[in-house]
This record gives sequence, structure tokens and C-alpha cells, in this order.
Amino acid sequence: MTTHTRSLGSTGPQVSALGLGCMGMSPLYGEVDRAESIATVHAALDAGVTLLDTGDFYAMGHNEMLIGEALRTAPAALREKALTSVKFGALRDPDGGWSGYDGRPAAVRNFAAYSLQRLGVDHIDVYRIARVDPGVPIEETVGAIAELVEKGHVRHIGLSEASAANIRRAAATAPIADLQIEYAIITRDIEREILPTTRELGIGITAYGVLSRGLISGHFTRDRQLGAGDFRALSPRFQGDNLRHNLDLVEALRKIADEKGVTVAQIAIAWVLSRGEDIVPLVGARTRERLAESLGALDVTLDAADLAAIEEAVPADAAAGTRYPAAQMSHLGTEH
Repeated sequence: MTTHTRSLGSTGPQVSALGLGCMGMSPLYGEVDRAESIATVHAALDAGVTLLDTGDFYAMGHNEMLIGEALRTAPAALREKALTSVKFGALRDPDGGWSGYDGRPAAVRNFAAYSLQRLGVDHIDVYRIARVDPGVPIEETVGAIAELVEKGHVRHIGLSEASAANIRRAAATAPIADLQIEYAIITRDIEREILPTTRELGIGITAYGVLSRGLISGHFTRDRQLGAGDFRALSPRFQGDNLRHNLDLVEALRKIADEKGVTVAQIAIAWVLSRGEDIVPLVGARTRERLAESLGALDVTLDAADLAAIEEAVPADAAAGTRYPAAQMSHLGTEH
């Protein structure tokens, strides 16, 4: 059992120091094993992980229904400790395509109604739009979530991939528990403006992509073929010379990990944990084996020498390629 906990900002709940990102349990990285996914959620809850993160658009509701099943079949004592973090707003079509984002108040209420049903819960612990809708002022979207809080359908308001300016506008509208955003050894953009802003405002960080979708897990190989259903096949960081360069960075990390007697994944997760008590990394483990490895990061202590070695091996901006294709990058930190 892990007793490591952190607070999601000054107004948010106390959660496990590592959360479980459940997106990969839906067919976004290729084929999935539903039974193993549910067993992994149960193992996470049993190990003291309380934060379960999902999105209503992950495989068009598949992920929420999976978490709902996992919660229904978990022992009552564990189910009661589970906290749900849900992203909404991304528009999909029957062919799996993406059609933008909808942050209108009526849409917020609609999305929430369906999520509550699919998850089988009477409230969502942290609710956030996945990307700021450029056609709707953030005040309107956050205000709609605040109304859901008043009615008891949502406990806390979160943000996701918002710019510093939109974070300030949202925080002026209602209390914001946390910002969910990508943060990893090879993805450190938030250190320039976003992180100083959240710290000034007392907003926590829920960090996703801490292993860069497996790229810096230590398990991804140069000859691995990504299937048509794996969205990483479109990611610039996983292509051609970019992939070769990025895996060279992983090998540099492996030397540090080997010297400490831990895995590359554990070093990468421990690095994010070391960035501050206001940061809660999400680990995207899809199996109990990978979950156990990730939880081992809680026992890894990085001293000043370790951090200096990591910085030398993988300086900021060392990664080759953007984290999303150009079309999706345009939705990050959207201003309007």
C-alpha cells in the first residue's frame, strides 16, 4: 500500500501522489485487454492510488464505461476512496474523427449528464474541458462547471492545456483545483510561464504524458511497428530521425537508472515527482506489471547529483519533434 498523498492545489482534494491515467485502456494505442485493464484499476486502488483520470471522448465513451465497470466490481472500501477526474468537450464522429471542442454551457451540462451515467457515480470529483473552446469565453465554460458544483454533480473544477492568460481568467471566475497538462523530462514547456502562474494562484498540476506515451519508458524499441489504430503513429516524436534521436536520450537516461538500480520509467516518473509537491503525475499503466513498475517510482529519491546528471543527459528542449501533429498543436494554450 502507498500512503504518499498530495493536494490538488489549495482548493482541491487530497489524492494519491500518483494517479492512474486510463486513456490507454481504450483502443487508442492499439488493441486492449478489457479484463487486464479492470484488474489494473483494481490493483491500483488496492495499492492506494485514488485518482482515476479519463475523458468522455476516449473511444467515444468506452473508457468511462470501463472505469464504471471497474468501480462497480471493486470492493466497496476501495470504491469509496476512488476519485474521478474527467475531461470533456472534444467532439467525435462515428468514424473516430475529431471535430473540435464545445465549451458552451449547455454542452457542459450535457457532457456531464452522460459521464455520470457511464461512470455510474453520483458526482465527478474533478471536471475540466479538454481544450479551451476558442469560440466560447473560458468564463462561460468554467461558470457552467461552477453551477454543476453548486448542484452537487461536480466537486472541483479543473483545467486542461490552458494558457497562462486563460488560467487567470478561469481562476477569476471560480476556484480552480488543478491544471492537467503534459509534463515530462522531454516536455518542459510549462516551466516558462504556465507553472509560475499556477503556483502564484495556488492551482495544482496533474501531469500527464510523464513517460511521453511510452517513448521514454525504456520499453520502446527502434524497430517497433505501430499499428493503424495507434495514434502515436502520427506523432512527430515517434517518426524517423526524431524517434532515433529521442531513443538516444532514453539510453542516456538508462545509464543513470542502471547506476541507481531502478528502471528508466521509474527515473522519469521520479523526476516529475521531484518537481514539486503541487504536481501529481498520471501514469498510463495498462497492465498490472507496468503499474507495479510505475509505483516503484515512489521509492526513488533523486538527490542533487542525480538531478544534475539527468539535466546533462536530457536538457530542456532536447526532444526532437512536437508532442502532437501540427493540427492538434494549434489547440494547445488557445487564446481568444
